[in-house]
Amino acid sequence: MSRAVGSRLLPRLNRSRTAPAVRSFSSPSPPAETVIAADHPPIAPPPPPPASVSPRSRTLLKVSVSAAVAAAIGTFTYATYAYDVEELEKKAGLLRSVGDFSAGEDASSFEKFQATVYTTAVKVPLKALELYIDTRRAIEEHVRGFTEPSSEKLLPDMHPQEQHVFTLVLDLNETLVHSDWTRERGWRTFKRPGVDAFLEHLAKFYEIVVYSDQLSMYVDPVIERLDQKGFIRYRLARNATLYQNGKHYRDLSKLNRNPSQVLYVSGHALESSLQPENSVPIKPWKLENDDTALLDLIPFLEYVAVHRPADIRTVLASYQGHDIASEFIERSREHQKRIQEQKQHGRLWRR
Repeated sequence: MSRAVGSRLLPRLNRSRTAPAVRSFSSPSPPAETVIAADHPPIAPPPPPPASVSPRSRTLLKVSVSAAVAAAIGTFTYATYAYDVEELEKKAGLLRSVGDFSAGEDASSFEKFQATVYTTAVKVPLKALELYIDTRRAIEEHVRGFTEPSSEKLLPDMHPQEQHVFTLVLDLNETLVHSDWTRERGWRTFKRPGVDAFLEHLAKFYEIVVYSDQLSMYVDPVIERLDQKGFIRYRLARNATLYQNGKHYRDLSKLNRNPSQVLYVSGHALESSLQPENSVPIKPWKLENDDTALLDLIPFLEYVAVHRPADIRTVLASYQGHDIASEFIERSREHQKRIQEQKQHGRLWRR
């Protein structure tokens, strides 16, 4: 009986031991899944992190960019120094004509590729050159407003009844006055000997204009004190000059006057005027008390105003290389001598 009971209990015990293992395989737990709505697209996985750039590559990139910028600056600096805008326009036109290159329809793929590379290699510097030309032209136009005279006509039209009157243009510093600075008294302006008589006498014959390279804030008060009787008709300051190569030049062609009737008197006439053929050089005044340059010049200027030569530039050319005041006196003496000789000859002939 005990064997019979044992034979019955043994299978049950075996089933009770193996039942959990059977249940774990018969009903396995499903894998975890992300629930996504049907109307949303699937979410892409995040991109991989970018590859890190080595310090050596960064240094090489910086050096390359710096070299390219330096080369561009050097190229444009050289172009600014060596060529004007018109010459650069010609070179740009040449690049345009050279860049119009295309391969034929029967060309091979390699030839078409070569044509594309060539055209691109020409168009890139051409675009850079065109941009540089436009920028430079704009800058030059802006700078021209500061370097060129403020107007094409610096003086108003001459009165019809004064068309025959000559224009006497006078420099200011070291011609009519001299400005001196010392630590003790600062700036002081001195009148040149004979300047009052010079202005008063020649105002009867000329239209007198002062043309200075100084600022108007200096010119105006000096003229106000120098010319209290109003012999000077017009005054022109630095904004009426042409600035070139670090110097301010008087451009007599902008005076709105007949150039054959304009004289420019200055202690630096030949170096400060764009029209040296109209210049009357005199000695610069450096505060010498015995100076008589202005008074010595009166006879010549009066003679010109009275006799009205057809072109004063021809007259001045005959005095080139000579002191005009002393040479005029010498020529006047010789002329008077010849007249006296002719008179004497006429008297002898009549006898």
